[in-house]
Amino acid sequence: MLVRIIGAIVVMWIAFMLIGWIFSIFKVLLIVAAVGTLGAIAYGAIKRNQIRS
Repeated sequence: MLVRIIGAIVVMWIAFMLIGWIFSIFKVLLIVAAVGTLGAIAYGAIKRNQIRS
């Protein structure tokens, strides 16, 4: 009985660890996407200003 309880706790710990790992990857991907989007907007604005002048 004690082995089942310890096994359940270990499984829950691994599941929460995986969920935390997935959220940290999503956070990094969101930061990379935000920087890429801002870079694309800035590049477009600079190119548009060069074409006008």
